[in-house]
Amino acid sequence: MTKRLPSPEHADTLSLNALRSLVSGLLERSQQAEARLAKLEADNIQLREENAALRLENTRLKLDNQLLRDEIARLKNLPPRPPFRSSGMDKATDAKSDDKVQTQKKPRGAKLDVKRVSRQEILRVNAPAGSRFKGYKSVYVRDLVFKAELVHYRRECWVTPDGKTILAALPAGIVGGYGANLRRLCLMLHAQGQVTAARLTTLLNDIGLDVSKRQIVRLLTQQLDGFVAEDAAVLHAGLVSSSYITVDDTGARHSHNPYYATHIGGPNFTVFRTTKSKSRLNFLSLLRGNYQDYVLNDAAFDYLKERRADAAITAGLRALEPQHFCNQVPFMTHLAEKGIDIFDRQEIGTHAEAGLWGSIRHHGLMGNTVIVSDDAGQFRVGNHALCWVHAERLLQKLMPGTATEERSLTMVRDLVWRFYKVLKAYKQNPSPQAVPAFRRRFDRIFSLRTGYEALDKLLERLHRRKNELLKVLDHPEIPLHTNASENDLRSFVTKRKISGGTMSRDGRVARDVMLGLMKTCQKLGLSFYHYLGDRLGIGNVGQPVPPLSAIILARA
Repeated sequence: MTKRLPSPEHADTLSLNALRSLVSGLLERSQQAEARLAKLEADNIQLREENAALRLENTRLKLDNQLLRDEIARLKNLPPRPPFRSSGMDKATDAKSDDKVQTQKKPRGAKLDVKRVSRQEILRVNAPAGSRFKGYKSVYVRDLVFKAELVHYRRECWVTPDGKTILAALPAGIVGGYGANLRRLCLMLHAQGQVTAARLTTLLNDIGLDVSKRQIVRLLTQQLDGFVAEDAAVLHAGLVSSSYITVDDTGARHSHNPYYATHIGGPNFTVFRTTKSKSRLNFLSLLRGNYQDYVLNDAAFDYLKERRADAAITAGLRALEPQHFCNQVPFMTHLAEKGIDIFDRQEIGTHAEAGLWGSIRHHGLMGNTVIVSDDAGQFRVGNHALCWVHAERLLQKLMPGTATEERSLTMVRDLVWRFYKVLKAYKQNPSPQAVPAFRRRFDRIFSLRTGYEALDKLLERLHRRKNELLKVLDHPEIPLHTNASENDLRSFVTKRKISGGTMSRDGRVARDVMLGLMKTCQKLGLSFYHYLGDRLGIGNVGQPVPPLSAIILARA
């Protein structure tokens, strides 16, 4: 039973014993309150730790569940979904709307195209007698006319006095009994509209055009030499003039076999190349463009030195003048004569890469162009920069096991986000005086040691890539990420999901070329529909579309 203390209201009337009893009672209550408070704090800490452990366990269960879903999808031949969402670092570090410069918005409305009226009609009305005419009220109606035509061309045929036959030429763009307008529509709907050949056949048959799926495939894949040549010229112009390129790759099925589609893009161009390999040797062959030669020059030997090739073999390959080989056969013969085992894939691969790099520099390609990639090994050549979004994604993928590790990871990600934000600000207003401060701040962040082993190893790994992550300090014009490549590849992936893979070489080349030209037209602000019409001979009279390569070079 708790002892009742005397009331302290009239302490001046209490005796000494009563005062002692009152003070001792108050001290006892204070000690009991402190004990209860300490117990509550201990319970609170325990609950927080249990809550953190449950959250981590829930995260692990979500990951395990996603892995099981991926395994089920693999067994069912369905595409797996990634277990991690994008971090959102790039959008979260954008400047606020108040800080952005207010640009003039493009006018919108229904009267912006009234100067392109194709025909005019006057609609009359039977007015009552005595009415007064008050002029006209204009209404602009936008419409599209689809009409199947079967044109009968009667071609004059003459025989000259010397026995030769002269036949009147057909209009431009007619291929195999089908006109250029039909071909332009098929190419645009297939490449830009992602319409399959089967659905194109159904659509055209419903309109009233008698055409088979086999013929549609021919219109989409054959006699595209002009487009293929222009696509190659676009790649050459881009590699000659662009200050940077972003690169990425994705899977592509061809003839029931796994192939890889490599994207090479810049601010004004995009190309796709589907090949059987995605090695560094393959990537360098793509950067070489349409050239087939190998060159052993200073650039090639610098490449061998960078790859730590055998110094004795390298010295045996040197000559007073650059050595030029028209194709792979004489190049391999030369290497074999110099004592290089051409059947050793690793050794011959390094020297072949050097020959390709020498050819690239010999033809003036990739002069000081920065290659921005997601750190895939095959892209790590030349003047290379890393994507910050992919680097931060490695932090996101870590799975902390304790609350302390989770706090350490959160702290490091916050530091990286803040550093990324100031890098974006530096791109807008470059200042050479600020570069040393950026490098010191980078060292402070990525030299941290938190006690979380996996995090510390990752920070150490990223610190070794300092020069590639901070390439933007020397080249403020380059992007901090490869989002442009991923956006361009999205159209390729969408087409792969809708149409599946390709079977013939013509189909594979047609897919790469038309998607690349479509994306290039978008970056140059051109209408892909008008571009196709111009190249097929049915463009607007007096408004030709210049060669895309010339536009790219002019904008460099």
